[in-house]
Amino acid sequence: MSDRVPTTGRQFEIRHDATRAVVTEVGAALRVFEVDGVPYSETYAADDTPPGGAGAVLVPWPNRVADGRWTLEREPQQLALTEPERGNAIHGLVRHTAWTVVEHAESTVVLNAMVPPQPGWPAPLLTSIGYHVDAAGLTVTHTVENLGARAVPFGVGVHPYPRAGRAETDECTLRLAAGSVVPVDPERLLPVRPPRALEGSEQDFRSGRAMAGVLLDTAFGGATPRPDDPDGKVRHRLTHPSGQGVELWADPVFGWVQVYTADDYPGRGRAVAIEPMTCPPDALNSGTDLIVLSPAESWMARWGLRPLG
Repeated sequence: MSDRVPTTGRQFEIRHDATRAVVTEVGAALRVFEVDGVPYSETYAADDTPPGGAGAVLVPWPNRVADGRWTLEREPQQLALTEPERGNAIHGLVRHTAWTVVEHAESTVVLNAMVPPQPGWPAPLLTSIGYHVDAAGLTVTHTVENLGARAVPFGVGVHPYPRAGRAETDECTLRLAAGSVVPVDPERLLPVRPPRALEGSEQDFRSGRAMAGVLLDTAFGGATPRPDDPDGKVRHRLTHPSGQGVELWADPVFGWVQVYTADDYPGRGRAVAIEPMTCPPDALNSGTDLIVLSPAESWMARWGLRPLG
């Protein structure tokens, strides 16, 4: 047996009866989520680089920062351009970090990571993510704590690829709990105008749209719970006519969602990422829906995946 550590670091499996998830040490990413052997998120081999950011945790900002530049208390900041072809900083600072396990039980694993002061990010944060499986599916809990001496704004997102069981993506219907879309520059995928309402638009997925032929790398806003939702959760769904499906639910603070369709997901072909976010693209510059933590203050929110059918 080889002692070589996989590309994504150690693998942490959690189980509850027939429900199983695997979380990686590097990036604290969801690599597997399945029930009775049926996949409800796209997966990849532990020795592979996560394709298309699969499962990535996006802290202290999701999506993009234009030119990697933003300002904290009138102090200019310059982040590394981690999307150099578009001249952006993308998806935060912890995707390639080896996270520390603070709890690993049969059905739960909790990991944390420091975001230390560094070029472009002068404020220290401690972030954690907890994964828990039970009869209802998967629940993911994010926390962020300000370890510094001044208030700091941030955002949180995650990059799962939900999957409707064994159904092909193009045979499924996508329904989003989003009422607006963010117009972006098609070259850099940065906002060019305020979000616009979806009424009458081909990008309106509130009643569900077939995935066949749909190409998206699009940020949607106005994601809110239905008035009759007993739990007050935002709910996005990917479903197949057979009844197979998956629901991504989230606390209302995840009022934004990026949807990305991949044509070449390894071993799968067409796949769709449904990425709950607390703020829109380039929020470190616009300030829209940023969360601000005072020194020693902490924040917590949850999302999850629920098999349907």
